[in-house]
Amino acid sequence: MTIIIGLGNPGEQYKNTRHNVGFMAIDEFAGKNDFPEFILQKKSNALISRLENVILVKPQTFMNDSGKAVRSITTNYKLQTTNLIVIHDDIDLPVGKIKIVKERGSAGHKGVESIIKSIGNDGLIRIRIGIASDKKIEAMKVVLKNFSASEKIIIDKTIEKTAEALNSLIKNGLEKTMNEFN
Repeated sequence: MTIIIGLGNPGEQYKNTRHNVGFMAIDEFAGKNDFPEFILQKKSNALISRLENVILVKPQTFMNDSGKAVRSITTNYKLQTTNLIVIHDDIDLPVGKIKIVKERGSAGHKGVESIIKSIGNDGLIRIRIGIASDKKIEAMKVVLKNFSASEKIIIDKTIEKTAEALNSLIKNGLEKTMNEFN
């Protein structure tokens, strides 16, 4: 079984912000692969959609507490970090760039840090989606902002590419997917 976790913040006011590209990617993947509607699993505080041996998760704990929901999910399904793929925004990458990594540190990303503190990092695969604007601005001033019109065109293509990378990870494994998408 594989669990794919898209990170973001719950609520309409955050829906199109840079911090929510993980949710956007999960939604794109779910739509392209005919997953059922997401349902709130109260005990994990996460929206869940399952199709065969793949579970999609959108934690509803807010970004910085993502680890709580992820720990509950992994405990509930008795899974290890080697069964997880986490998708999240990355301010260190330019808008539109994706980077697939395994067993890397959080690089200051509070959502990823929360997950690593809660369940560890052994075998953990992450898809980092670049959200950095051209300007060097403090992270908190960038992550909750919407994309500009030109950036939105780029990020929409990136979200589609991320869904393709997820399909490749499931079908072809990590090494082949990294070679194709990194």
